[in-house]
Amino acid sequence: MNYPVPDNETARIAAVESYQITDTPPEQLYDDIAELAADICQCPIGMVSLIADTREWLKAKYGLPAELAYVPRGTACSTAICRNDLLAVQDLTKDERFSDHAAVTGEPHFRFYCGMPFINPEGYALGTVCVFDFEPRELSFQQSDALRRLAHQTMANLEQRRQLIELKQVHEELREAQQGLAAEKARSDDLLLNILPTKIAEELKQTNHVEPKYYESATIMFTDFKGFTRFVESMEPRTLVDDLNQYFSAFDEIVSRHNVEKLKTIGDAYMCAGGLPEENRTHPVDACLAALEIQDYMARTNRQREKMHLSPWELRIGIHTGPVMAGVVGKNKFTYDIWGDAVNVASRMESTGVPGRIVLSESTYHSVKDQFECEHRSSGEAKNKGQLDTYLLNGPKP
Repeated sequence: MNYPVPDNETARIAAVESYQITDTPPEQLYDDIAELAADICQCPIGMVSLIADTREWLKAKYGLPAELAYVPRGTACSTAICRNDLLAVQDLTKDERFSDHAAVTGEPHFRFYCGMPFINPEGYALGTVCVFDFEPRELSFQQSDALRRLAHQTMANLEQRRQLIELKQVHEELREAQQGLAAEKARSDDLLLNILPTKIAEELKQTNHVEPKYYESATIMFTDFKGFTRFVESMEPRTLVDDLNQYFSAFDEIVSRHNVEKLKTIGDAYMCAGGLPEENRTHPVDACLAALEIQDYMARTNRQREKMHLSPWELRIGIHTGPVMAGVVGKNKFTYDIWGDAVNVASRMESTGVPGRIVLSESTYHSVKDQFECEHRSSGEAKNKGQLDTYLLNGPKP
């Protein structure tokens, strides 16, 4: 049969779907409302129905088979949602709107209907609380009023359900946002730890400032490549950068294993130091072990390059032990760095060094001579430093 359709039908159906109630399992709350409606109105059948696009979905029913979940749209409930108040039909067989409906002309032969639409705060009629009887009848004022109250209570329950769904969605969105923020923080922390030592990064995060610190003893290592200018002039830029990245990445792993802190690279120069920011007494030995492993790595790499008829990258390494100041400079693109005469001496050890060898200052030599085989190299004049004894590091003692 034909049935009336509300003017706001598209928006109304969207409103029904927003409550996420259709096709859900039975709930005692709505079952009680259906039974109470039937009991108050003294009818054998009570229902809570939601009118969807093509069907009337029975959220709760009393007096009907448990397996009946929905009926095709077109019963009196479809007409009731077009009203603002009760729709009461004393005899369905005498009302031309319903007299030819299959449930009236055939089984179960409904004769009486009364339904009250429940309307949400936005003004959309979602469904009805209704009763049916197999005999014509008329409800009293008290029964009609009770049916209205049950419809209002049904709507209040549905509205509470929707609010819980919305709160759950907000909670989920907040959780996802928190996860996103946590991931961003983790990425930020990882980036900070790639720039600064862990202890310094933590201090910077907690206080937004890093207090400069004096170290009575630290071991500074400088490396650079002999003839780098020649490589710059003869190599394609991308290849040059890729090669430097390969070597410096290997250096990073090596010094980290030996508790030596990478500080920075400048062109082809690589600078690191032991004994800071966490002070320790093993930093001269740590730096020497790292230097020996770096030279071993370069020797193996150059043997591979030789097989490929490529020019070797010859590395000079200089090491010196002495006092330094350390801290973070700058506000943007800040860096952890060290200052002091010891830095200049370490740089001098490297710049006057021998490719493929490790040059130690006298102070480093006296710190490690019991652990490593060393040989005296020379006494040379250094700017503003006078005569400096230097030593070549050969390897660990047996």
